[in-house]
Amino acid sequence: MAEAKKAGAARGGISKPVTPSEELAAVVGKGPLPRSEIVSKMWEHIKKNNLQNPENKREILADDKLKKVFGKDKVTMFEMNKHISGHVKG
Repeated sequence: MAEAKKAGAARGGISKPVTPSEELAAVVGKGPLPRSEIVSKMWEHIKKNNLQNPENKREILADDKLKKVFGKDKVTMFEMNKHISGHVKG
């Protein structure tokens, strides 16, 4: 990541580090992270815990940690980013 900053690549948007809420940090870890890394860590958690609906892979079935982020039992992969946005500070 330090190399990207030296090259001037991490200027903003998806590369800009944001601070996750306590609920989101329980899934992705504490400390400032780029949104792209937050999304990657969310997917790691989803796949590791087998949280995709087997009948509809676009649907994420929330475990206890994800329910605190999503506020409900299931979301689509497209809704996930909207819920993440409510749990980060830029």
